[in-house]
Amino acid sequence: MAKDHSAKIIDFEAMKKWNALPEDWRNMVLGNAYCSNCRVTTIVDYTVHSDTYGLILKGKCQTCGEEVTRVVED
Repeated sequence: MAKDHSAKIIDFEAMKKWNALPEDWRNMVLGNAYCSNCRVTTIVDYTVHSDTYGLILKGKCQTCGEEVTRVVED
């Protein structure tokens, strides 16, 4: 079973769309976020939001705790 890195549900439609993606792809996206301090990092404690172009994951860097955002285009 894959780790969800502590996702919080705020936007049910966005979470439904996120969960419809293949598990291995979701894990790849979570492990490929950009942190201004650490560079490539894993995003944790994130929320998923709908956007005009797809999904936006807002969370924290697993290493330093800095806020990070990851866009997942449709």
